[in-house]
Amino acid sequence: MKANNAETPDSSNGADIFKWIVTFVLLAAAVVGNYLYGEMSVVIRAAGVVVLIAAALAAAATTTKGKAAIEFAKESRMEVRKVVWPTRQETMQTTLIVLAVSIVMALVLWGIDGIMVRLVSFVTGV
Repeated sequence: MKANNAETPDSSNGADIFKWIVTFVLLAAAVVGNYLYGEMSVVIRAAGVVVLIAAALAAAATTTKGKAAIEFAKESRMEVRKVVWPTRQETMQTTLIVLAVSIVMALVLWGIDGIMVRLVSFVTGV
């Protein structure tokens, strides 16, 4: 990952604010438009909402934070490619081990609980 400690200049800060306003206006238009045009076909409304959300994402992606989020997603994808995933056999074995240990621990705790209940009832005389 890249370490980006530099502060953004003030000139792009105003543009970013405008882009965020456009993003929120587009999202609000998607919600309000879907509500106001409730009598229209669901397919048309869904297409309109998808288009407005895509436009809002495109506007947000051009901001400084949006570019950083996209860069983070790209770097995360590269890291996921480096992961060595277990085989099906390893997954099944691990799952069965966890299941067996959980059952054994449940039985042990059930036994301890039964002993404790009998002990408390013996001491209290209930």
